[in-house]
Amino acid sequence: MTEQATGAHHPQPRTRHAQGAQRAAAVEHVTGAQSLIRSLEEVGADTVFGIPGGAILPAYDPMMDSAKVRHVLVRHEQGAGHAAVGYAQATGRVGVCMATSGPGATNLVTPIADAHMDSVPLVAITGQVASGAIGTDAFQEADICGITMPITKHNFLVTDPAEIPRTIAEAFHIAATGRPGPVLVDIAKDAMQAQTTFAWPPHTELPGYRPVTKPHAKQIREAARLIVESKRPVLYVGGGVMKAGATAELKVLAELTGAPVTTTLMALGSFPDTHPQHVGMPGMHGSVTAVTALQKSDLLITLGARFDDRVTGKLDSFAPYAKVIHADIDPAEIGKNRVADVPIVGDAREVIADLIVAVQAEHEAGHRGDHAAWWTDLNRWRETYPLGYELPEDGSLSPQQVIERIGKLAPQGTIYAAGVGQHQMWAAHFIDYEQPSTWLNSGGAGTMGYAVPAAMGAKAGMPDRTVWAIDGDGCFQMTNQELTTCALNNIPIKVAIINNGALGMVRQWQTLFYNQRYSNTVLHSGPDAGPVDDKPRGTRVPDFVKLSEAMGCVALRCEDPAELDAVIAKANAINDRPVVIDFIVHEDAQVWPMVAAGTSNDEVMAARGVRPDFGDSADD
Repeated sequence: MTEQATGAHHPQPRTRHAQGAQRAAAVEHVTGAQSLIRSLEEVGADTVFGIPGGAILPAYDPMMDSAKVRHVLVRHEQGAGHAAVGYAQATGRVGVCMATSGPGATNLVTPIADAHMDSVPLVAITGQVASGAIGTDAFQEADICGITMPITKHNFLVTDPAEIPRTIAEAFHIAATGRPGPVLVDIAKDAMQAQTTFAWPPHTELPGYRPVTKPHAKQIREAARLIVESKRPVLYVGGGVMKAGATAELKVLAELTGAPVTTTLMALGSFPDTHPQHVGMPGMHGSVTAVTALQKSDLLITLGARFDDRVTGKLDSFAPYAKVIHADIDPAEIGKNRVADVPIVGDAREVIADLIVAVQAEHEAGHRGDHAAWWTDLNRWRETYPLGYELPEDGSLSPQQVIERIGKLAPQGTIYAAGVGQHQMWAAHFIDYEQPSTWLNSGGAGTMGYAVPAAMGAKAGMPDRTVWAIDGDGCFQMTNQELTTCALNNIPIKVAIINNGALGMVRQWQTLFYNQRYSNTVLHSGPDAGPVDDKPRGTRVPDFVKLSEAMGCVALRCEDPAELDAVIAKANAINDRPVVIDFIVHEDAQVWPMVAAGTSNDEVMAARGVRPDFGDSADD
């Protein structure tokens, strides 16, 4: 076998399968394709999203006989990848997608990049042309290992069928351990067609792959000392806390320290939104209180976050008075954007558990932080600059109101998958996330078209939960074909199209920074527009209701605020088919607060033309 390594972040320990390799295993005589499906069964893969094609076709024949692996036939490989990501984010298990060589494999590149940016455990299995044809520009040949090298945690090219079980075991182990991420397994067609033997568990070898999970005790003690000495601490919580399953520990640490908690876009739900210590989401469109708390803090307790530019704004002006405790499973993240005063490498769950013990020891020694003045400031900012919105003067639907009501009327435990843009930020702000893994979105890559297939994957993995996709009309037109997949595979998701007739976030930037020159952001005429290309006023192209009905969905439209709750309730009551609601909303609604790109977080705007006044000139 030839392996294509991709500079995996954390070389990892041998798998649990390897640890039991000494157990005697029955040897089966199979084809490489049968070995692949048997391996997927053994690693616990229960759902695969994919499309067959020439190079991967040998794998599809034995998959038909598998009683353990469900295959969901998607309509586009990008949908397969995003569905696998949504499945992984909702369930915590490794998501699996499958495609053929060439264009099939390259259509997976966007969801693989998405998984890489957001640290999602994903295994992408692709067929490759026969090993003897590799490098000859054969029909549908593409060097998918080379293409995905920068966006995978590791990848493999398999040309020997005997190596398939070991490769699959290693791929799942690498994807799920340390800092999770995508792994690609590219298998030559002749390796799947050839005869081989299958035995499980395989002997795995991952030299150098040893992620550090246990934090260093000295660093933990130093972090605890800084926490109890600080006057204005902030718990800056990223998606790593969710991935580590550390949400219960986080709540204990927060209540023990009394510090405010801000959860990034990828961490929403890791700490209850309604908890009195939660001050909101930070960043470009974060709450004024969260943004300002970071700016004026004297200590950032950073857990599983990476100082992303959307959080920090202009980096050299971010949190200028703060010392930094930075805990992350990936040592490459520590010090990458902001120097850490106390760097801690380790699994977030173990780090937080150890911090709890260390802070308790400080308290028992009589060292306890006094944050009364800090909370006086925080509460004043919360009261003065709460999240909110204004209803349109013309009586049309407000997009924020639509999303808020969806959140209020949804059953407990509902999972939300959002596309990218204005509706993503409104969904982050106006739905309360009380439980982990109920908010799915494309944070790092910002992938339009993510919501519908990700919701499909989430529902496939969590069939007993209600799943809403909150999508924009621009995002929806990129991947809506997967509604056909949902209808034909009994995956009854619910989709809210926040339809403002435009690429909303781009239009907002054109309003604010390009003198209202709306170049190529109008998507269709919409209800309030005049004739477009000789089509009459009010014509919608496409008509999302007709389009959704054609794909086997129940389709509704809502334009009147008076009908809003009834339409949402009707959608919630339908659970045997996908439901799509076309919400016609006002095109001029904007996302606030906002920090303009490239500027300091000190310049946060609470609303258009409204700069917060904190009534101080020096907080340091």
